[in-house]
Amino acid sequence: MSEIFIINFGTTLGKKSERLVIKEQGKVVREIPFRDITCLTIASRGVSFSSDVVLECIQHGIQINFLTPSGKPYAKVTSPQLSGTVITRREQILAYNDGRGLALALAFVDGKLRNQVNVLKYFGKYRRASDPALYQELASRIAAIEEIKKELEGISGGTVDEARGSIFSIEGRAAQAYWEGVGLLLGQKIEFAGRERRGAEDPVNSALNYGYGILYSQVWGAVMLAGLEPFAGFLHTDRPGKPSLVLDLTEEFRACTVDRTVIGMILRGATLAQEEGSLTEETRRELARRVLERLDGEENYEGKKYRLRSIIQRQARRVATFLRGEGKYRPFIAGW
Repeated sequence: MSEIFIINFGTTLGKKSERLVIKEQGKVVREIPFRDITCLTIASRGVSFSSDVVLECIQHGIQINFLTPSGKPYAKVTSPQLSGTVITRREQILAYNDGRGLALALAFVDGKLRNQVNVLKYFGKYRRASDPALYQELASRIAAIEEIKKELEGISGGTVDEARGSIFSIEGRAAQAYWEGVGLLLGQKIEFAGRERRGAEDPVNSALNYGYGILYSQVWGAVMLAGLEPFAGFLHTDRPGKPSLVLDLTEEFRACTVDRTVIGMILRGATLAQEEGSLTEETRRELARRVLERLDGEENYEGKKYRLRSIIQRQARRVATFLRGEGKYRPFIAGW
């Protein structure tokens, strides 16, 4: 099964029998059966396709995602039948004002911090012997995050609205230690002043934002397939057009999926080329390839090996199960 990622300007997508036909500059570059496609992502301007392609995708359960050149999702095409069970959405709305909403918010941040620690451990283990000074610096950041994370255990009772300030304070202080650790890792390869979310133009933040855009699309699809309401989150506040639950669930996958991929690329000597403040098409193509490769990588989950993209889907279903009172929710923690 494949995810099709379209990044070249002027690409044309067509349907031939049961296959998706991809043409660039009028020439066929790939044909793939629709039954072998999991997701179609359009990440370029000037891409054209017919309603026949849309219909075939929907009939095969293929979601179509649209990303801006910087990786920001701006549209999605899915079947109108992807509403799941009504009871899931009813319980999701009710959970905002009871202990379930707070429990989920705490779990998302707990998973985020533990995966940030594991990313630093993952890269740190290769430097224990080769660069003991750097290893000790990373170890101090790991210890700081783990100490800060303990404060999550002191938050209980009430609603997520009452605890959000404390949760974000914990997340913010842990993030400072984490990004300092990332900066230490990247220091000899590329300039990285720290994490910037909006409007970032430096290569590292641009690459992270582009990767997060791909991850958002994956999580968004998983949330919808699980019958959840993407805009009714818990940790992130409500705002028109803001997919709060997608952002919530993405938190536990950012570090282990995107950060690890981008850091690994840079440490292995990859160049994050830019033109006029934006990543070049070639860099975006390579980033997308590596993030999708990471999503196809396997991790331990419930005693078995699963692809990371499958784990995202299972975690979304876990959220739904928890909201319906049919099971517990535990964040996914990647290995290191």
